[in-house]
Amino acid sequence: MDMFKGISFITTELEQEKTMISLRETEIRTVVVGTGAAGYHAAVRLHRYGEKDLAILAEHVTAGTSRNTGSDKQTYYKLSLAGEERDCVRGLAEDLFRGQCVDGDLALCEAALSTRCFYHLVELGVPFPDNEYGEYVGYKTDHDRGRRATSVGPYTSKFMTECLEREALSRGIPVLDHMQMVKLLVRENQVRGVLCLDTENTTCCDFLLIWCENVVLATGGPAGMYRDSVYPASQLGSSGIAFEAGVLGKNLTEWQFGIASLRPRWNVSGTYMQALPRLISTDRQGGEEREFLLEYYEDTVQMQYMTFLKGYQWPFDVEKIFGGSSVIDLLVYQETVLRGRRVFLDFMHNPGEETVDFDRLPAQARDYLRSAGACFGTPIERLECMNEPAVQFYREHGVDLGKEMLEIAVCVQHNNGGLSTDANWQTNIRGIFAVGEVCGSHGVTRPGGSALNAGQVGALRAAEYIARTGNASGKEADGQEATAIQEERTRELGREAAKAHIRMLLPGDTEWEWEEKQRVEELWEKAAKRMSRAGGMVRNEEDLRQALSEVKADLRHFGRDLFISSPAQAARFYHLYDMLISQQVYLTAMLDYVLQGGGSRGSALYTCPDGEKPGEGLPDLFRCRPDKGALGGMIQEIGLWRQKGAVNSFTCQTNWRKVRPIPNPDTFFETQWKAYRERWNYL
Repeated sequence: MDMFKGISFITTELEQEKTMISLRETEIRTVVVGTGAAGYHAAVRLHRYGEKDLAILAEHVTAGTSRNTGSDKQTYYKLSLAGEERDCVRGLAEDLFRGQCVDGDLALCEAALSTRCFYHLVELGVPFPDNEYGEYVGYKTDHDRGRRATSVGPYTSKFMTECLEREALSRGIPVLDHMQMVKLLVRENQVRGVLCLDTENTTCCDFLLIWCENVVLATGGPAGMYRDSVYPASQLGSSGIAFEAGVLGKNLTEWQFGIASLRPRWNVSGTYMQALPRLISTDRQGGEEREFLLEYYEDTVQMQYMTFLKGYQWPFDVEKIFGGSSVIDLLVYQETVLRGRRVFLDFMHNPGEETVDFDRLPAQARDYLRSAGACFGTPIERLECMNEPAVQFYREHGVDLGKEMLEIAVCVQHNNGGLSTDANWQTNIRGIFAVGEVCGSHGVTRPGGSALNAGQVGALRAAEYIARTGNASGKEADGQEATAIQEERTRELGREAAKAHIRMLLPGDTEWEWEEKQRVEELWEKAAKRMSRAGGMVRNEEDLRQALSEVKADLRHFGRDLFISSPAQAARFYHLYDMLISQQVYLTAMLDYVLQGGGSRGSALYTCPDGEKPGEGLPDLFRCRPDKGALGGMIQEIGLWRQKGAVNSFTCQTNWRKVRPIPNPDTFFETQWKAYRERWNYL
């Protein structure tokens, strides 16, 4: 195949399975896993810095979150670059750090490199809007004290990905498509290889073992864990593979949840809510229509104002449930989860079937709608006036907001936690880097759009580090160059680990027999429902314990009685294995947070029977104890270990440490000029 042009292979036979399973081997020094905006940027930077022994792995080039997700105007967050607003690197770093549980060195890197990465995207062709004098104007986003946000519309990350992809292809960087990473091979705390499944081969299970020195994980968040999700169906994540390899997790309790449409999966933030649509609930068949917000808000103007604020304050935030806009998320949750009804946005009629009295709206909403020229008509007319591309998006996906209602729910949207890294975006395993959402650089809260910037910055930092240091290939031990015998021994152990992982597909030690069972999909659906129930927006200790017990049982039985019915199901099999490991680690982290006395914070409400209820019209389930910030200066890290002598039985261990503070580096020019020359060997 053309994608393997220039790459040589050797083939390893797998004893009696050789007719049904093949294992090939090759060597590629640096492997980037993922073809989103972060993955392509890492590859482009590596190539620019001279790394030519390089390839990108992708399950499917056009899959993933970067290329398939967005919102009304998907935001990119960076240093202010227009107007009279005063901004500085330190100020931006402090705002990122203020989100709690954030390492200061990562915050400083994301702030300092935000403009460099932004202008790189501009030069590659991403059409961020500037004015006639070249200023890149901005707007205010959630958790933002300035106007640092910018956008190219609903498809910002898609534009980014496509521009970076063109650059990568123009450089001739090979992309190994339809290659699913199923295992990371690690020895002596150094990555040694990546085991992949060729998902294009439908006649047998064809595996590729890539011996490598560096792996840049740009695999996105573990979205496959949840059923109620706004992530594209193609986004599953590979965090479980990293945990199994020994990579530490960080801040795994911190997810963002928000109101999103179900078909298509899309965030209904920003102008979707600022257009003031009606919120309607029905029974499962679409009957018994009710405008349920009117049952909670006695004042229609207050209801309209909270709906408007939901656009600015889109992610569910426990700080905004006591009289704030996040009450709307709770009311939607009550209708959909607790009452089993369906909820819709209605853009055809005004809230309460009345003409909106814009003069009575609070100044923030009134002034915004006036400035946008949208103080008139119906919600669909206002939305078309303010943001026609947001309407067009749904038309392109078969939904005419002017003629039909849009079904919504509270869905998981982004993982603020992830894999733990240092300021070079390298994990605790040498040679494994995590960039993009898979990296846990964010804390409890983050400014909207900061994830896109963080992915670009992390990719740049990882590429620079690999190019600058070579990242010790592991061929040195105790200061001495490893012998050829030691290296071959390492590879033999790696092959055995790869073969053991491949044999998980087999029904015990018997010969290969295709079993006509659909257990993979059944267990997947059960596990996804479990995670949305226990680890979603509303959590409690009892549900977390029960869910954790269930996922451990699923893993223990996974290798013995879960078979696949065709080679095509092998990919789903390994994704399910990854998902279950991720669930065990994430649920353990959430339970540990509760046991540490953590309260409701960010986008997670931890129920408490003797806690405070957000409103009298809400059920006792929502009683909670808001977090007082006691753990805001701490970071929870968690590791996974396989129990000796047990099949697919794992144990997790958590550790709490203080956040790394924002550094105060020397800014004297001559000193830093000398350090720069030495760092890059530039004399």
